[in-house]
Amino acid sequence: MLLAAVLLSGINSKAQEMKNHPKQTSSFPVGEKLPEKFSRYFIGQAYLAPLVQNGALNCPVSNVTFEPGCRNNWHSHTGGQLLVVVGGRGYYQQKGQPARLLAPGDVVEIAPEVVHWHGAAPDSWFSHLAVECNPQTNENTWLEPVGDEEYAAATGVSAVVTEAPDRIARCMETYTSLFGGQALSGAGNDPELMDILQKYIFGEVFYTGDLDMRTRETITCVVLAAMQTLPQLKSHAAAALRVGVTPLELREAVYQCAPFIGFPRTLNALAVLNEVFEERGVALPLEAQETVTEQDRYNKGLAVQHPLYGDEIREAMQTLPEGLNDAVPRLLTEVCFGDFYTRGALDVQTRELLSLCALAAIGAEPQLRSHAAACLRAGNSRETLFAALIQAMPYIGFPAAINAMNAAENAEAPVAVAFP
Repeated sequence: MLLAAVLLSGINSKAQEMKNHPKQTSSFPVGEKLPEKFSRYFIGQAYLAPLVQNGALNCPVSNVTFEPGCRNNWHSHTGGQLLVVVGGRGYYQQKGQPARLLAPGDVVEIAPEVVHWHGAAPDSWFSHLAVECNPQTNENTWLEPVGDEEYAAATGVSAVVTEAPDRIARCMETYTSLFGGQALSGAGNDPELMDILQKYIFGEVFYTGDLDMRTRETITCVVLAAMQTLPQLKSHAAAALRVGVTPLELREAVYQCAPFIGFPRTLNALAVLNEVFEERGVALPLEAQETVTEQDRYNKGLAVQHPLYGDEIREAMQTLPEGLNDAVPRLLTEVCFGDFYTRGALDVQTRELLSLCALAAIGAEPQLRSHAAACLRAGNSRETLFAALIQAMPYIGFPAAINAMNAAENAEAPVAVAFP
């Protein structure tokens, strides 16, 4: 069965990727391996991507990415340095002080002549922006390496990591990238359930199938909006922004739910998004994305609908009472496809995939098969459908997810159509 292949290949390939290939943990590029003049002062492999090219600005900034366990030697800067954490988990330690765990959003201010080291956690890729202060006179003084015993004592790796290295390491890395905190902390009133939940979602589901983090979090937000689990939507909306989903993309993903869950629930979800946007200083309202007029919304909607569904929708509605079998299909074309599928920020391929996930979340089984076929016509692969539904599975439950997967498995595989 294709689904089983997706499950196995996704987990195995992601685990191997974490071990053997540089990982982009943020929107910034990874760059190239450190040149020898720097790499000799590092234990493990690190990568450097200079971000500021104009030397006249006198503000060198680079993204530095460390593989798991990589760290630099003890050293100091005559002019000081700023570190801005952008991905993964790492550590910073000043001489004579306890090591500090770092997560995305953290800023480290390193004063001139302070002896320190920084690098990745043992089980996570790690990236930070390095800002060189006082560049005209700033020089590095490199000292002794941070040995294995010293590094282990500084990082204080929890014994729980040895229990199941791959799943737990992935869980902790993914959780920190999304939320900035630390998974498997044992905190709260139900630490055992949270332990199961976090390992399952962030250590397994997020590594099954070939979806990037932005797509995974967009799907998660759509599913949570459809189910009206608003506290969790708020957390994941913030996580989506953190991994690079734009406010417009996130808003449009929730707008896309309206034809399937109704406007009141959509407004509930949008209220949560707007709260997150305001907390992050995003100006509201966001830019308009409408592309239709009162005069052409039907025709433009039909131009999207018909290549995806043909006459299937109109034929299915012929069983409605007389008078409705024309009105309802027209309204569906104008609203679902004219008002929503034609909007900007998300393409038709993405909108159709998100619609399938929303339908799975509300258990709309009769519509799942036709939408699965439309997903294929819109340009999604069957593997992508399975990966998206597996991403939804922890939130909607196994029965609803399996029903949707069966629909995807049995959907015809029509030729994909192109949209402008």
